[in-house]
Amino acid sequence: MALKPELRHPEFIQAIHRVQCQTVAMENVKVLIVDDEPNIRDLLSTSLRFAGFSVHAVGNGADAVLAAEKGEPDIILLDVMLPDMNGFSVTKKLRTMGINAPVLFLTARDETADKVTGLTVGGDDYMTKPFSLDEIVARINAILRRTKQHETEDSILEVGEIKINQDAHEVFANGQPVDLSPTEYKLLRFLMSNPNRVLTKAQILDHVWEYDFNGEMGIVESYVSYLRKKLDPITTEPLIQTKRGVGYMYKSTKSSN
Repeated sequence: MALKPELRHPEFIQAIHRVQCQTVAMENVKVLIVDDEPNIRDLLSTSLRFAGFSVHAVGNGADAVLAAEKGEPDIILLDVMLPDMNGFSVTKKLRTMGINAPVLFLTARDETADKVTGLTVGGDDYMTKPFSLDEIVARINAILRRTKQHETEDSILEVGEIKINQDAHEVFANGQPVDLSPTEYKLLRFLMSNPNRVLTKAQILDHVWEYDFNGEMGIVESYVSYLRKKLDPITTEPLIQTKRGVGYMYKSTKSSN
């Protein structure tokens, strides 16, 4: 593959080689890149193709929605600031369409409020520009591991009023289906796998996000809040309890009744 002149810098070539080394068995993974800056689209497209990913890139929100609907990507790298609609609106639209591909937001804005907004509308991770190719591939791999990991345990996990079909990634609360994003699903499954046990925010970050997300515990709080908004109206009582100063616990007292 021929590189454009601006992509032939020795540091870029070195980064490409590092990316290839840390990426394993990704040749069948489809990545949709959405960014209105041509240089960033070219940089990401070139580096991820060299790493073995199948890449499609677009420059605005409307094209992103069409590409996600037709191309069924495994992961979406989505710029927040787009010319026609912001990345948060794109994600909301995709989720309402039933497109649950994980979303990694890319943005020049480094405010916690924006990160929380992105994750609560259905995103899975958030990276601030400028970013290194090494880090973005590490984030992609981490997201794919947690969303595509094959479950080897029993397919049905039922604790109290919540039931998870782990083969189908379906969640039911008192028999009613609950639509969760991939990260919400993994958070709930982790809590339910440890009923009546207090889990620290650090434990949750390590298991659900697989890295410390720069120590931003607010990400955990945001996702717990999002789960509660979806589950509490259906269950007879709140099942995710806060243990102040420690973490969270999934209550399962009704499971023995």
